[in-house]
Amino acid sequence: MQKVLSKIRRGVEKYNLIEEGDKIAVGVSGGKDSMLLVSALNELSKFYPKKFSVKAFTLDPTNGKTDFSEMINYFTAKHIDFEIVPTDIFDIIFVERKEKNPCSLCAKLRRGILCTTIAEQGYNKLALGHHADDLIETFFMSMFYEGRLSTFMPKTLLTKTNIVQIRPMLFMEECEVSGAVKRLKIPVIYNCCGANKHTEREYFKKLIAEQTKHIKNLKTKLFNAITSPERYNLFDKEF
Repeated sequence: MQKVLSKIRRGVEKYNLIEEGDKIAVGVSGGKDSMLLVSALNELSKFYPKKFSVKAFTLDPTNGKTDFSEMINYFTAKHIDFEIVPTDIFDIIFVERKEKNPCSLCAKLRRGILCTTIAEQGYNKLALGHHADDLIETFFMSMFYEGRLSTFMPKTLLTKTNIVQIRPMLFMEECEVSGAVKRLKIPVIYNCCGANKHTEREYFKKLIAEQTKHIKNLKTKLFNAITSPERYNLFDKEF
């Protein structure tokens, strides 16, 4: 856990993600990223100089049909405050609308329900488990499908609810997350996504992984290119 906390603290302090008195809600899907994040933030809250509280919020996309018992037992044992919020997201996306690329709509629905729920309970920040691989994949998805250079930010104000969305794991790669979850024996619900990995994001995940075999330190180079403003030299505005 020390290595994980070191990486998370680096992100927290570089982007000023946590302030004194913060009430941080962690969006926990049951996957490895969010489960590690809530575990790490819970540990960090015990000694971080700026005092803050943490609560896990899990949206049940199947309105009571998903088995969260292993997650509940884990949270109880770790004394992590948590709440399961029932939703009809699965039926809306896969039954009613039959979405072929459901990730965008799913994220939008989740964010809306989650933000409404935590705002009603007085939480001022929402922490999400996105890591460096997610940052890079989102950049490529935006470029290929939207024709623009864009990705998510480490900290974003959600104006409708006045909640600040933070991503403390940006300095962790997905392989580090996977390794930490196995070492720390953190339970993971693998069947929580109805898309079953048939998504645009999965395509770019495989594409980048394949190119990494041929280009040394590719993901590090891509991460630095995206996050270092001094490297933005694509076009000169003065001709």
